[in-house]
Amino acid sequence: MTGAVRNVAPATLADLAALPAHLKGELIEGVLYAMTRPRGRHQSVAGAIQADYQPPYQRGRGGPGGWWILPEPGVELPGAPEISPDVAGWRRERLPELPLDAAITVVPDWVCEVLSPTTRRYNRLVKSPYYARVGVAWMWLVDLEALVLTVHRLQEGQWLEVGVYSEEKDARIAPFADAAVDVGSWWPPGA
Repeated sequence: MTGAVRNVAPATLADLAALPAHLKGELIEGVLYAMTRPRGRHQSVAGAIQADYQPPYQRGRGGPGGWWILPEPGVELPGAPEISPDVAGWRRERLPELPLDAAITVVPDWVCEVLSPTTRRYNRLVKSPYYARVGVAWMWLVDLEALVLTVHRLQEGQWLEVGVYSEEKDARIAPFADAAVDVGSWWPPGA
């Protein structure tokens, strides 16, 4: 279950560090959000997305390169000293060097959040509006129950839905339209 841990004072990194080991937390605008760690199905889909886009966009194999594509990166942004999208990407013109031992402090160009039963509400009601406020250009929401990817582009501070995908074999999905992917292959067997 995802929940906000409300304190009288704004939550701190010390509050985050004090969470039990079975919980993952994020700090957004002074509130600590705690949730169970992602389970196999959630991680499998996030890993499949990373595996499809990292070769052509980060490594330049079969695609244009020019991006960093990372799973669960530690990111420090305005009002969020600890936030970690399931998968995120930065254009290298905006993040030329990847920090190796420090949090990334540049707003991602793209985030992908996997909506599982324990994160659906949090991702939609807390993280999506936060990402819009800080200027993330593209947001993908992957619904594990419906087996659907919904793509959003930030326009004038609001999310505009620009595509929905589920079983497409040669999908060219913004902002990664230079490389075709098999969206149906992301879903775990029996899903």
